[in-house]
Amino acid sequence: MSVLPFVRGVDFTKNDFSKTFPSSMRQMSRVQWLNLDRTQLAEIPEELGHLQKLEHLSLNHNRLEKIFGELTELTCLRSLDLRHNQLKNSGIPPELFHLEELTTLDLSHNKLKEVPEGLEKAKNLIVLNLSHNVIESIPTPLFIHLTDLIFLDLSHNRLETLPPQTRRLINLKTLDLSHNPLELFQLRQLPSLQSLEVLNMSGTQRTLLNFPTSLDTLANLVELDLSHNSLPKLPDVVYNVVTLVRLNLSDNAINELSASVEQWQRLESLNLSRNQLTTLPAALCKLPKLRRLLVNDNKLNFDGIPSGIGKLGALEVFSAANNLLEMVPEGLCRCGALKQLNLSFNRLITLPDAIHLLEGLDQLDLRNNPDLIMPPKPSESSKATSLEFYNIDFSLQTQLRLAGAAVPASIPAAVTPKDSTARKIRLRRGLRPEGGDQDAAKVLKGMKDVAKDKENELADETGKPESLKPKRWDESLEKPQLDYSKFFEKEDGQQPGLTIWEIENFLPNKIEEVVHGKFYEGDCYIVLKTKFDDLGTLTWEIYFWIGNEATLDKRACAAIHAVNLRNYLGARCRTIREEQGDESEEFLALFDTEVIYIEGGRTATGFYTIEEMIHITRLYLVHAYGATVHLEPVTLSPSSLDPRHALVLDMGTTIYIWLGKKSKNTLNSKARLMAEKISKMERKNKCEIVVERQGEESPEFWQGFDLTPEEVAELEEPKEHWPDDYQPVQPRLYQVQLGMGYLELPQVELPDQKLCHTLLNSKHVYILDCCTDLFVWFGKKSTRLVRAAAVKLSRELFNMMERPECALVMRVPEGNEMQIFRTKFAGWDEVMAVDFTRTAKSVAKTGANLTQWAKKQETRTDLAALFMPRQAAMPLAEAEQLEEEWNYDLENMDPFVLENKKFVRLPAEELGHFYTGECYVFLCRYCIPVEEPENGAEEGQDDSKASNNQPEDEIQCVVYFWQGRNAGNMGWLTFTFTLQKKFKAMFGEELEVVRIFQQQENLKFMSHFKRKFIIHTGKRKDKALTADGKAPVEFFHLRSNGGALTTRLIQINPDAVHLNSAFCYILHVPFETEDDSQSGIVYVWIGNKSCNEEAKLIQEIAEDMFNSPWVSLQILNEGDEPENFFWVALGGRKPYDTDAEYMEYTRLFRCSNERGYYTVAEKCADFCQDDLADDDIMILDNGEHVFLWMGPRCSEVEVKLAYKSAQVYIQHMRIKQPERPRKLFLTMKNKESRRFTKCFHGWSAFKVYL
Repeated sequence: MSVLPFVRGVDFTKNDFSKTFPSSMRQMSRVQWLNLDRTQLAEIPEELGHLQKLEHLSLNHNRLEKIFGELTELTCLRSLDLRHNQLKNSGIPPELFHLEELTTLDLSHNKLKEVPEGLEKAKNLIVLNLSHNVIESIPTPLFIHLTDLIFLDLSHNRLETLPPQTRRLINLKTLDLSHNPLELFQLRQLPSLQSLEVLNMSGTQRTLLNFPTSLDTLANLVELDLSHNSLPKLPDVVYNVVTLVRLNLSDNAINELSASVEQWQRLESLNLSRNQLTTLPAALCKLPKLRRLLVNDNKLNFDGIPSGIGKLGALEVFSAANNLLEMVPEGLCRCGALKQLNLSFNRLITLPDAIHLLEGLDQLDLRNNPDLIMPPKPSESSKATSLEFYNIDFSLQTQLRLAGAAVPASIPAAVTPKDSTARKIRLRRGLRPEGGDQDAAKVLKGMKDVAKDKENELADETGKPESLKPKRWDESLEKPQLDYSKFFEKEDGQQPGLTIWEIENFLPNKIEEVVHGKFYEGDCYIVLKTKFDDLGTLTWEIYFWIGNEATLDKRACAAIHAVNLRNYLGARCRTIREEQGDESEEFLALFDTEVIYIEGGRTATGFYTIEEMIHITRLYLVHAYGATVHLEPVTLSPSSLDPRHALVLDMGTTIYIWLGKKSKNTLNSKARLMAEKISKMERKNKCEIVVERQGEESPEFWQGFDLTPEEVAELEEPKEHWPDDYQPVQPRLYQVQLGMGYLELPQVELPDQKLCHTLLNSKHVYILDCCTDLFVWFGKKSTRLVRAAAVKLSRELFNMMERPECALVMRVPEGNEMQIFRTKFAGWDEVMAVDFTRTAKSVAKTGANLTQWAKKQETRTDLAALFMPRQAAMPLAEAEQLEEEWNYDLENMDPFVLENKKFVRLPAEELGHFYTGECYVFLCRYCIPVEEPENGAEEGQDDSKASNNQPEDEIQCVVYFWQGRNAGNMGWLTFTFTLQKKFKAMFGEELEVVRIFQQQENLKFMSHFKRKFIIHTGKRKDKALTADGKAPVEFFHLRSNGGALTTRLIQINPDAVHLNSAFCYILHVPFETEDDSQSGIVYVWIGNKSCNEEAKLIQEIAEDMFNSPWVSLQILNEGDEPENFFWVALGGRKPYDTDAEYMEYTRLFRCSNERGYYTVAEKCADFCQDDLADDDIMILDNGEHVFLWMGPRCSEVEVKLAYKSAQVYIQHMRIKQPERPRKLFLTMKNKESRRFTKCFHGWSAFKVYL
């Protein structure tokens, strides 16, 4: 079914209808307004004659020469805009003016030599514009009949006089006679035009002799334009027009103004530019409402501007360019409302110091003043400092307040800059008498006491700052800081009635009244009943309705947003849960009709689901238009290739970038960037990007064009066919508006003729017509009916215009915009186009106003993690209790290991042993006991029956996939397509899969190995050998990070420098034998400061690992090491650490701006080397040093902000732990020192990503 009959209005501006006009326009039988501006029309389309209900028609900026025929049949036509065409008198039918409803007619900017014939018949006209023609006279009957005119524009014609009947226009409010040769016309009809408010006599050859003397009789005149005349002075009658609000006297020969200007008490705008003024009257300062004063191109000097100009408190714009000013009065700087100040092309030497105090000043033009020396700005240094770090205040006081922490009193106050001049003055004054010091001390003490009292009062009012001590769970729930305006609108709950929202993608979406009481079984709804009580105040009832088939996310979000709605309204009612088929009577009474259930669900679930995407192969031309790079769809054919351009072939899973031999490098790199963005934002980084160069194309590339090898061999060399000045069709943005039974499609007005994504409002639906593609953009808060109407209307609009074969209609939901859609908007990009290699000084040289830029930035940061207390280690008793509980629930654990590209069962003796190059799978079955009712069996049931109804234990299945640091992703893929499918078939939806990486295991998984978690280097069955073919020495380090549950024994590089008196180690030294017997000696080295639990644990592990008669096991306490084997195996005796005090202070922070703003987050205590991300910067504190670790792919912005964050952290720790001052060190990847690496258990070479 077509929606065109329901369209009430549409804006087709800038469409090209020069060849054909859409025939489907006939179906718009109910259209009331239609814009066909700039559509290249040369004649009136025949289809317009069928629009019998058309009331407003705009045809401006076309090529119309005649308008015979169709327009005369539009009996409902009220306004007709035909300006900027090529109409002549012969092309305008007299029957047009017989339309009784016609009230507005614009025939300006045409080729009319006289008033159109029959115009006097249009008796209902109230707006008439005949400007910019060549009309020489006005016929007498015209104003006899058109007595209802309110607006009349006759400017830019050749009129020498007006008929006497002009005095009959008693309703006229605007009269424009500008730029007509009316030198001999006295305008004696003016006194009769008592309703006149706007009079334009610009360029009408007014002099003192022919000036209308009765101008002051116009009691309603508010705007007068006398510019471009030959007035040597202002006639006295103008001073008597006390109702003036806007007065234009520019481009005359006026050399003075009378003091009578003070009579213009309502005047807001005065233009005196391009005259002969040498001074402004002091009475000008008595105009309290004056907002704009323009005196450009006169002969004003310093004395010519009244000193009392500062009394103009409402003055916003003052322009005095091209005068003789050497200075300006200081009073000008007292105009607090001043926004624009233009003093260019003068002789300025300096400006008042107070010029910097004009905080509201947006524009200051001082060009072409060669001798100007600006006064120094106050506190210039502090502004530069804040700009250097992107307008973020990194002072410790500010950051502590932002984090909600108390600011310690021990923070030293900011040191004020020294004033050398003041110091010299003090030295000249010399020492004061002792009595004077005592008096001064008393005064200072009194002032301090008063200030202290006020400070205490202020502290009592504002309350104490929040402490950094962790809050209890119930304290955290009080007054949540949420922006409810994201979910609900201002008018919600403010008028009596019923409002209903449906849950879609975790958010509430308001539905229309017509579907109230109709609920989908797979959806959830929030229902708000608003009414007045007996006292006339608003009260609310809030329900959330749950469908039987609704998913978990919809159920939870309905309850959450019902509470959010209550908080948003400030209501005291409770939220009531209603379930399908079990609704309360109060809920059912809300609806006038019976509640209807609809099978299925209408809205999408917010849970992430994997859907098979259907991609259409498309070819895009990469071209630069304006300041941005665009992707323009072109025909999928080899003939579209051009050697001077780069093209992108999108085949869904593969994107080919074709580079012509003569293509520019800038476009080539932009094409690569566009392809990467498409892959990242639309294909989840699963897209392969292939670069193809002209003449070296692969067979897979030509398959995208559906060509056989034989056809490829016959292809000709690509030709240069795209024009050098290629410009795409300018996109047009429509807003879909839906009313009661009608549709409207107006175009969105573009500020500065630029298409910006800020024009898109979440409450609306838009259609972006790019000729080659048509996009339908759905706002998150748009209603369902508008979306459905927009989809149908987009199809009609798509078929209405001539488009290339490659054109498509695409739906674009808010938040998931595709890259080709984003390129249509200026400045819409994920990457900020900022060159951070330039300094603030170099940018300032280009004229950029950095101060103004920084003020506009809403820079957001989150450094709260730096001020939170360090996470305490888990006590041993608590760790043992958790280990016992988790292992008690474990019914069975089946281990598997990847071997020869398939998973096999892991031998029992290898359980707990992991290799960095292997992948393991553990199938764990947990038996979760169901809690029994406290009151036992219900009354009336015997014991046997009660025993039969005992609840069965719940079985939970979890699969842990463990991946070593050096293992590839092939193991995960093998598991996904083999073992996981088998487990799914066995256990169904109850199966939970957890993927974990080396040294990032969760505590529950670790507990199943009872602290015997050993990580070997390499692979299980690969016998590692040294360079000379001998068995290598194995060296293991036992360590716990943050608690006993995170105990691991990790193989490390055998080097004595890794020893530490606080830890225990295992050293395996193999012997050389002729047979395969693995003989050797094993040392268990126990440090002097190690704990007894770890010493006992490592002995047990050693006995299990090396349980062989060929291996000798020796327990060594620190200091008892033999020289022959132990130190030789470790490369000789070396100095090592004798304590691990740093373990009590070690903290790792991640600095990143991936959320769109700069944040610092702390890693858990059990961090590892793989937590050092290449894209970020890390802050490591070991109690003595603070390291700033920089990843190779971090941005310069992150470097600067992280550097300041580390400084703030050091200041904070200097107060918290003054006995342990920290020093800041910088380090980079692969250049870490021993002081840095010792904080990580099992440090080795970084993982290489292939």
